[in-house]
Amino acid sequence: MPKGWMILSVGAVAMTALLLLFCWQLYKLAIHRNRKTFLASDPNMPKVEEEEAVREIREWYRSQPFEEVSLRSHDGLTLRGDYLEADKPTEQAVILAHGYSGHRGDMAAFARFYHELGFRVLLPDSRGHGRSDGHYIGFGWHDRKDYVQWIDYLAGRIGPEARIVLHGVSMGGGTVLMTSGEPLPKQVKCIISDCAYSSVADILKYQLKQMFKLPAFPLIPITSLICKWRAGFYFGEASVVRQVSRAKKPILLIHGDRDTYVPTSMLNDLFGAIRGEKERLIVSGAQHGTSFLVDPNGYQRVVRSFIERFGD
Repeated sequence: MPKGWMILSVGAVAMTALLLLFCWQLYKLAIHRNRKTFLASDPNMPKVEEEEAVREIREWYRSQPFEEVSLRSHDGLTLRGDYLEADKPTEQAVILAHGYSGHRGDMAAFARFYHELGFRVLLPDSRGHGRSDGHYIGFGWHDRKDYVQWIDYLAGRIGPEARIVLHGVSMGGGTVLMTSGEPLPKQVKCIISDCAYSSVADILKYQLKQMFKLPAFPLIPITSLICKWRAGFYFGEASVVRQVSRAKKPILLIHGDRDTYVPTSMLNDLFGAIRGEKERLIVSGAQHGTSFLVDPNGYQRVVRSFIERFGD
């Protein structure tokens, strides 16, 4: 082989190796279960100050008589969550879904809100989070099957007259919307999703550009192959838009108009894809995941109205 071709060949192999290594690091950064320390310095993630209201919510959460519950997933993981009984007998219940790299306790404010409405409350740790098993973050794709199981668990616990609401924030919003496209029992009455993304591929492309100023191709396709190998799914499979287009249950979409972590424009993609009953709320001045804190009265009013309309 001429010397020039040999140099080119070695260079091509080295570049390919570097590309694969970088994509492996992207997988570990975004999807592999580990501490996501980069979130603390991400300028698009809002910094919630330790205000009195936040401290009160945390104290309320710690004081509640939660029961830890668990189930076995379809692929053999032990999934755990907290269950809070209502103060009075009721068939109304909510399943709350937390966000990326979070845990059940992150949904404390929503747990208190629903508990005060008289609901039973179930707060699962998604696979790869909190006290649940799992070595990867599924962005709601495999989690959708887990939440169908949580629905069955709750319906079995309450009885055939159960009236269940699904409510998720950020990745949890994506999770409940992923779940919406599955065959759901009659006990599920409506779904509320706060600041969800339109698809796993879309949000990863967006974050790749935001964090590294890099193009999606070929990094996202290669990382998707690694994800299929390590976590069992391609990014292209995990489309929230496609799932909501199959939904049979009423859906309320919520988003902050200053969200730069999951751009507000993704709400429009989702809303346009929903074929059934739907509503939307855009909260002025809210960043990612802060709509409930920015306008608690308006948020609660819209959610209560939606549940009253569809929750029975």
